[in-house]
Amino acid sequence: MDFVDWRKRTDNPLTDTAEQQPTYRGRRMGDYVEEQIREAQERGDFDNLKGIGKPLQLDTQPRDEHSMANGLLKSNGYVPFEIELQRQIDSALERTTARTNLLITRRQKLARRRIAPFESEKRGFNAAVEKALIEYDQELRQINSKILTLNLSTPPAMHRPILKVGELVEAFREACPLLL
Repeated sequence: MDFVDWRKRTDNPLTDTAEQQPTYRGRRMGDYVEEQIREAQERGDFDNLKGIGKPLQLDTQPRDEHSMANGLLKSNGYVPFEIELQRQIDSALERTTARTNLLITRRQKLARRRIAPFESEKRGFNAAVEKALIEYDQELRQINSKILTLNLSTPPAMHRPILKVGELVEAFREACPLLL
């Protein structure tokens, strides 16, 4: 009596139809995955991937169990919350400093002119300084709240000092006095 492998029989009409789609059932996982990849390549799903043709930057000796995952996240632009918060603090400080420096420069230009500033220029500049003082105070307080959040969520080595809002506002007021 000859042995017949029932799994390889071809007289089953249900498996011989071309209309029936192949499924994972009865196959090894690797074969199924390779088939899915091959079909995606034929459709062109991998043609416009970011970084195509560039070598992967993989560590050959991972430092710990999370180093490969962290490297992939970093290369795709994802950063931890603490780092993003530090960037926000730095950019907010740069913006506020740039705004105050613009007013200080404007004040110096008005003071150095040969012709004294007109009353309308003085009023406009003084109003801009008063508004800037209020906004500067508010922005420094918002930055301080972000610094507090950062200090609560990070180890001590990453802590940042709290800004002395009153002193910074007074320093700006002295550097950019009102025009009289």
